[in-house]
Amino acid sequence: MVKKVSFCGISGSGMSALAQVLKAKGFEVSGSDRSFDQGKDEKNKKALEDIGIKIFKQDGSAVQKDTDFLYISTAVEESIPDVKKALQLGVKIQKRSDLLAQIFGEYKYGVAVGGTSGKTTLTAMIGYILDVALKKPTVINGGLLKNYSGQKGIENVILNNGDIAVIEADESDGSIEKYTPFISVVNNITIDHKPINELKKLFFDFAIKAKYAVVNADCENSKELLTLKNAKTFSIKDEKADICLSNIKPLKDGVSYQLKGKTFHLKLIGAFNVSNAAAAILTTSLLGVDVFKAAEILQNFSGTKRRLDVIGSKNNITVIDDFAHNPDKVKASISALKDYEGRVLVMFQPHGFSPMRMMGHQIIESFASTMDKDDVLFMPEIFYAGGSVKRDISSKDLIEYANSLNLNAEFYPLRDDIKNRILEITKQGDRIVIMGARDNTLPDFCKSILEEIKNA
Repeated sequence: MVKKVSFCGISGSGMSALAQVLKAKGFEVSGSDRSFDQGKDEKNKKALEDIGIKIFKQDGSAVQKDTDFLYISTAVEESIPDVKKALQLGVKIQKRSDLLAQIFGEYKYGVAVGGTSGKTTLTAMIGYILDVALKKPTVINGGLLKNYSGQKGIENVILNNGDIAVIEADESDGSIEKYTPFISVVNNITIDHKPINELKKLFFDFAIKAKYAVVNADCENSKELLTLKNAKTFSIKDEKADICLSNIKPLKDGVSYQLKGKTFHLKLIGAFNVSNAAAAILTTSLLGVDVFKAAEILQNFSGTKRRLDVIGSKNNITVIDDFAHNPDKVKASISALKDYEGRVLVMFQPHGFSPMRMMGHQIIESFASTMDKDDVLFMPEIFYAGGSVKRDISSKDLIEYANSLNLNAEFYPLRDDIKNRILEITKQGDRIVIMGARDNTLPDFCKSILEEIKNA
């Protein structure tokens, strides 16, 4: 009998990916999202409807007597109408992370990609190599895959009928503990949602239970993992690693590197993306893909949206959308941009009050260590998604700290004021970077800036 399931918050990257996987497996799938009710994320809504997923208003109507499961994210509260209805009707409620673990466990070769930075791009790289190499992977990602932008549905999944699954394993809510992978990938360990000591233990437990643990030999906080018997290492510095990519050089349209003396290219910029490539090449080699074949395939990898994603250029001014939201990601993105000429004008949208309390100063220090005196950092007020949170810190506080570090930084409460200021001062050769997480309107904000750029 075909199972009937519904997803509350189906427009979210994690939820929409799982909804599409279950639809492909023959389930009857429906869902709701308050963004749809507000007239937002219309592209996602249409993409889901185009593959036969029925979308309801978030008023409880998506949950019916014969619904087998309602899937929710960790952020969903019992006050939401769909959850209330499920509780009234006795419909089973399951968290997204439990469903992902269940699906992942059905595959013979499960690759779980962990780490506090680069998970989305690395998951996409691994999935793309395996797909092009005809290994028939199912890939569940947290970002949109540019190489698959023409496919039906939302391009955060690759759907195949093979025995390999590749997933992005999230450490922020502890759900990474639910997976028992064939390959655990630890891309790096840096401060993000949890303190470093907590993360070290989390990733140690994640790595030790896999057949293979793919570990970044260049990451200081991953040193303990290198001693594991199942460890396989990648590097862009240490030639003793199992895979080392060296001689990295910035190109006009990406970056070049060498693998065992042979030169390859990436369409992406930054040494951190070469490190991602090393991890992807090593991981796929453990699944039977020749390392040179993997590197060759990666030359056509276009990346994921919102990761140093060039929205467009006008009058020699380029607008870039980027998901960086922790100190390591910020430093990596700005460092990659500074490999090229031109001033950088950054608007950083802080993604929550709790994260800014924990790592706001470190994020500012990452900007200060990578930006030049002519570059400018702008910040609007901290993004507030609703709910009960302690609002005892402001972006203004962070900008004051930035100024104390001699960083050219300006605070404006509203984003539109920042847009007007950027448009006022931008000139030929500038890169305008809109940076931040959680807020799905940031890509549209990028587009609005590009449209309004006047002759410089």
